[in-house]
Amino acid sequence: MSGKGSKQRPTDKKKFDCSFDRIFNRKKPMDNKAVFEQLKIDEGIRYEIYRDHMGYATFGVGHLITQADPEDGQPDGTPISEERVWSAFETDLNIAIWDCEMLFGSSRFKSWPGEVQEILINMVFNMGRTRLAKFINFQAALNGENWKVAAAEGRDSLWYRQVTNRAERLMSRLENIA
Repeated sequence: MSGKGSKQRPTDKKKFDCSFDRIFNRKKPMDNKAVFEQLKIDEGIRYEIYRDHMGYATFGVGHLITQADPEDGQPDGTPISEERVWSAFETDLNIAIWDCEMLFGSSRFKSWPGEVQEILINMVFNMGRTRLAKFINFQAALNGENWKVAAAEGRDSLWYRQVTNRAERLMSRLENIA
């Protein structure tokens, strides 16, 4: 390509990718590693069995031990390998993604920007699909892709008052999505 237009192409690949994304409304995909890093901050990560705030046996990134887990019945303080923590997290993450797809509709959820998906997965991970399903006005704003209104609705909840730091971090991210 020649002419004046060819000299105006961004030479920096990052700038080009950002321009391309903006012009063609391409949304960044969800990043599982980013979700893991966020949840490590919000849930913490422990390489041993411990009791959560409700008294349930837990390990890793907030993984609730069930009868199906090999750790069931093991005493508090039992060491858990990094591989097992990651495996349990991947299972829990897939469940949270599935819950979001069930709650919002698979194609709709997948069409939203990756950061919106990451925020909703974090919320489901924290409160579960059943509780998030009760956020009717929040869901209506999400369905209209009105991220600022959704953030305001998220702040107007008992969940926000219970986990204010986490909730504010998530709602601030949500309201700043273009």
